[in-house]
Amino acid sequence: MSTTPAPAARLTGTQWLICVIASIGFAFDIYELLMLPLIIRPALIELGGIQPGTPEFTHWFSLLFYVPAVAGGVFGLLGGYMTDRLGRRAVLTWSILLYAFAAFAAGYSTSLPMLLFFRCLVFIGVCVEFVAAVAWLAELFDNPHQREKVLGFTQAFSSIGGLLVAVANGLAISWAAQGKLPSIQLPEFLSFLGSVKDPHAPWRYTLMSGLIPAIPLIVIRPFLPESPSWARKRASGTLRRPSIGELFSPQLRRTTIVTTIMFTCSFAAAFGAIQQMPQIVPGLPQVQAEIKEAMGKPLPEPVVKRVTDAVKAKGGDDAEVAKALAAEKAKVPGQTIQANASNATKVQEIGGMFGRIALAFLVVYIASRRKLLRVFLIPGLVLMPVNFGWAAVTSLDYLYYGIFIAGFLTVAQFSFWGNYLPHVYPVHLRGTGESFAANIGGRLIGTSFAALTQVIATALVAVDPATGKPNPVDAAHMTAYVAAGVAFAVYLINFIASFWLPEPKEGEFDE
Repeated sequence: MSTTPAPAARLTGTQWLICVIASIGFAFDIYELLMLPLIIRPALIELGGIQPGTPEFTHWFSLLFYVPAVAGGVFGLLGGYMTDRLGRRAVLTWSILLYAFAAFAAGYSTSLPMLLFFRCLVFIGVCVEFVAAVAWLAELFDNPHQREKVLGFTQAFSSIGGLLVAVANGLAISWAAQGKLPSIQLPEFLSFLGSVKDPHAPWRYTLMSGLIPAIPLIVIRPFLPESPSWARKRASGTLRRPSIGELFSPQLRRTTIVTTIMFTCSFAAAFGAIQQMPQIVPGLPQVQAEIKEAMGKPLPEPVVKRVTDAVKAKGGDDAEVAKALAAEKAKVPGQTIQANASNATKVQEIGGMFGRIALAFLVVYIASRRKLLRVFLIPGLVLMPVNFGWAAVTSLDYLYYGIFIAGFLTVAQFSFWGNYLPHVYPVHLRGTGESFAANIGGRLIGTSFAALTQVIATALVAVDPATGKPNPVDAAHMTAYVAAGVAFAVYLINFIASFWLPEPKEGEFDE
């Protein structure tokens, strides 16, 4: 009997639409997740009066990264189970509605607990959506090569989302500095939640922009068809009930354990090193020079007018106007740091996009999944420590080259897992199995490395005896050095674990 797969048919209009919507979904997922590294510094300063390098900063930095990851991991696992029970389409739609609402509402945060609550909802929605989307796409195409290409290229749009959020953050910073954006205030009936301290803060606009990409998804996705494989099994009565315990059956135990460990390492490299960039760039000489230059310039006229008018409208005198303008001037260093962090994120996401595209091409030609993954792991063992341990403390130009490479090598691994996982679990366990590796391993454990890097860096950085606080440049450098160590360690563990990664058997679970 021939085992040659049927030739790939041309994509139908419905298949094209599904691919487009899935691509937007992947982009939106990363758009939401990568907001936090860009906005966490100014958000902590405004909402809590907390300065970088202090124990309080590390505490809330850790909470805002890890608590949403725990919520996403737990509810994401439940979402994977529901994806197998209720279908891919319904879970996709509700998960998008959840994180679209939460992203917009987070922009109105009046306290750190409020911001934390809405970030938890965002993370839950994203964690569920990713698993459902990958399962949906994997079951849409019968031809293996066509399926690999579709999974690879649609996931490449995740890096577009990362690039877009960096652009959105940059625009918010620029427009806010020029006084072009409206004031953000809570409606009067929600006044019991408090008031918005800085209604023109760029980080708020960045968070609220998360609603924009969700609009086409919310409108179109409810009208798309269900996964044909899942629907066929359910209609015939052969769809088995998913079980988390079955993931650890003799047939699947090794797959579940190894993929969970390796997914953890991939996320740990991203959050323990790459996403530390906004905390690292303040230590670069060029950034410090930009801050000094910006502080020597007068505030833009529209900003002066806006601040003056606001104070005068409340009956303030010239002294209060001067005080308000001085407070506005004090925001300049933070805005300069945010702008440079946003630029570095753009470069990193462009690197990640090229990494995902490279994976999409290579997955068709390299049969061994182990060898394919090592194409990215082996160079990373050398280049990741060099980038964070040397380039990130030496020169902004060197950092751009290094962060491009770091994005290329690390982000490609996420596309690898999106291609790999659907082939190692049967239809009735596909969402549950993917969710366990992605959400328990990646989101719950791997994301915690963002906090781990900050905890170690804070413990190691010296405190200035005169002020009782760490020097911001020293804190940034120590974060870079710790990130280098974390990146090397998790790349090494991932490389070693790859020797136990099961090779998918062609057609075994392609139901």
